Amino acid sequence: MIPVQKNDEHVVDIVDLTHDGSGVARIDGYTVFIPGALPTEQVKIRITKTTKSYGFGRIIRQKTKSVDRVEPPCPVYNQCGGCQLQHLSYEAELQFKHNRVRDAFARLAGLEIPVHETMGMEDPWGYRNKAQVPVAFQSNKLMAGFYQKRSHRIIDMDYCLIQNKENDEAIQAVRKVLADLKVPAYDEKKNSGVIRHIMARHGYHTNELMIVLVTKVKQLRGVDKIVEGILKAVPNVTSIQHNINPDETNVILGKRNIVLHGPSVIRDQIAGLTYEISPHSFFQVNPLQTEKLYGKALEYAQLTGDEIVVDAYCGIGSISLSLAQQAKHVYGIEMVPQAIDDARRNAKANGIDNVSFEYGTAETVMPALVKNGIKPDVIVVDPPRKGCDEEFLRAAAEVAPKRIVYVSCNASTQARDAKLLVELGYKLMEVTPVDMFPHTTHVESVALFVREEN
Repeated sequence: MIPVQKNDEHVVDIVDLTHDGSGVARIDGYTVFIPGALPTEQVKIRITKTTKSYGFGRIIRQKTKSVDRVEPPCPVYNQCGGCQLQHLSYEAELQFKHNRVRDAFARLAGLEIPVHETMGMEDPWGYRNKAQVPVAFQSNKLMAGFYQKRSHRIIDMDYCLIQNKENDEAIQAVRKVLADLKVPAYDEKKNSGVIRHIMARHGYHTNELMIVLVTKVKQLRGVDKIVEGILKAVPNVTSIQHNINPDETNVILGKRNIVLHGPSVIRDQIAGLTYEISPHSFFQVNPLQTEKLYGKALEYAQLTGDEIVVDAYCGIGSISLSLAQQAKHVYGIEMVPQAIDDARRNAKANGIDNVSFEYGTAETVMPALVKNGIKPDVIVVDPPRKGCDEEFLRAAAEVAPKRIVYVSCNASTQARDAKLLVELGYKLMEVTPVDMFPHTTHVESVALFVREEN
């Protein structure tokens, strides 16, 4: 029998934070997760849900407060699901992220290694260069905002504190244009309507702005008036595009884009290199922290100009091109054809010719490169959240590069992969967390592996 029941009330001490930012309490050894609670606090809670192993609670009274607790500046923070840590001071947030990375390596890989302090931002607000905002007709008006926690109900908002102001202003201006022209919002329950999302992408260094209207329908009625209205409301817009997504899905973008105004891409820069960004392009959303992230990867790569480098999971080539400035040659590998096209175009646009991009999975392309006489001195990986494919890691170790630089958005899978790399003959030297997404629970980390025989 578990020691609590739903709707029970208890006074508990918060002893830890979970990976998603919830407070952790224990009642007679039974773990309870409490959103919004912080370590060292004592709170009165009501149990909202129980399972055999753990339960959930809701704060009904704050008895003591942590010295790290701050007042969230966002007026809809408690409803919106976009941020999780605005109630925690930024200094404590950076420490929380450091601890997450350190604990992942200790718990999942059994590795006690140097984990540096989290690289944070001087001003951790207004950093996001891309907004994808769902649209719905609620309360007799056209709403545009982010989803309420654990729901698909939209929290209407005029601005978002982690979005840059250019995107905020563009989203609100476009919403008004659509409302004035009575363009129907998409209803996901009925799978009917027109406008699903409004996307805005902004170039931090170039100030170029893209607006994308994501619709269920192939033909956007009154499109000329819509474009005219947007150009009047957002005169600095560079590109306006129509993306068609007719499927019943949570995926935001469909496959087809129609250019309504301006070019099909906007441009932005990372560390002095220029990149073309389409509606589908993967491009880091925090430009200032991206330079720190890539800078740390370059530092760990220790390039002298004589090295052959493989950049697995290369995306649109942003890390590859940075590496190419200090390497003899870089081979980027990516399994998304459109990303390979973007990478080749970006290399050409920047006049970089000591880089090649190969289509396919990392675990198949890299052995093929080796068979053709290409032996990398350094391998850089930046995989999706699920981490690296085991077959690739074994192939990488067999190739025996001097160094492996592992960039990750998920410390748990990075630690899992680190354990295998150590078993395969590599020593994990150190890890540096980078705060790419302030006020959320997400953290990136860069790890350096060196072959033991070196």
